[in-house]
Amino acid sequence: MNIKKEFVYEKIENVPSCHASTVLPLPDGRVIVAWFAGEHEKNDNVRIWFSVKENGKWSEPAKIPSEENVPHWNPVLDMRNDGVIRLYFKKGKEIKDWVTWYCDSADGGKTWTDARILVPDDYSGGRGPVKNKCIRTSQGLLLAPASSEITRPLWRCFIDVSRDEGDTWTRCDYIVRPRKNFGLVRMIQPTLWEDDNGNIHALMRTDKGRVYKSHSYDGGLTWSKAERTDIPNNNSGIDCVRADDGNIYLVYNPVEENWGGRSPLELAVSTDNGETFNTVCVLENEKGGEFSYPAITFYNNKLYITYTYNRKKIMYCEVGKEGNN
Repeated sequence: MNIKKEFVYEKIENVPSCHASTVLPLPDGRVIVAWFAGEHEKNDNVRIWFSVKENGKWSEPAKIPSEENVPHWNPVLDMRNDGVIRLYFKKGKEIKDWVTWYCDSADGGKTWTDARILVPDDYSGGRGPVKNKCIRTSQGLLLAPASSEITRPLWRCFIDVSRDEGDTWTRCDYIVRPRKNFGLVRMIQPTLWEDDNGNIHALMRTDKGRVYKSHSYDGGLTWSKAERTDIPNNNSGIDCVRADDGNIYLVYNPVEENWGGRSPLELAVSTDNGETFNTVCVLENEKGGEFSYPAITFYNNKLYITYTYNRKKIMYCEVGKEGNN
């Protein structure tokens, strides 16, 4: 495969730290990337930033209009069926205090509406997508991979369902967690895909050294009890996407120690609907480095990947098959 890598930006003055990017390729050939950045994670000056790649160049990073003096977190980009770009993100001093907000752009990311609360009067720790992108299903549903961290032992995943392109949401029951080593497996930040039979699958970050998985056989409304996979997980973010040929591509740190290092970062592929994964390439491998919280999507026969690069920059990658630019 052909891989092109570049930083979205070199430096933002007086903004030393960044994390948790999201990437959205547009039909006109432009690409939008967003992330949170500020003095450091949880600082009151942390805001959502974005940049647009057009004609091979990235625009100067700019902040999404949301000036409340509280930390912002985990942006997730999505394009609605009407062409409006929606950006979901969290606000809250602590993760347990998260409330999900959103803003829209009807002009391809040039201007944005003021931020609004996604689910008014909901203080359950955040609704809608928590880190990874939503998916649209063959049944016409918008599924948001969600999780709650209200108290640390209660890390739990659920799927938020919208029937109107993200304007209103109904949350599914929590995915049932198995027990491991005399305790419940803590799971957050699912990533989703739909297979050819209309079944939906989730891979989830955990604290047990492995990715866990769950399945839905009714289009995403109910979910099986989570089960262990052979995919290593260091209790850091993962993301996957299903390509047009049916292959599932996963970006993750192949480290099995809980809270272990966030290097290397690898791209892997599954040709058997997520049963097994094999390494495609190593994106980063630097001892002591942090290459984390990847985002991946697929458009026009190309993979688009972003990730945190040592908390200082956002790395952007385009991965195409041989012969594709």
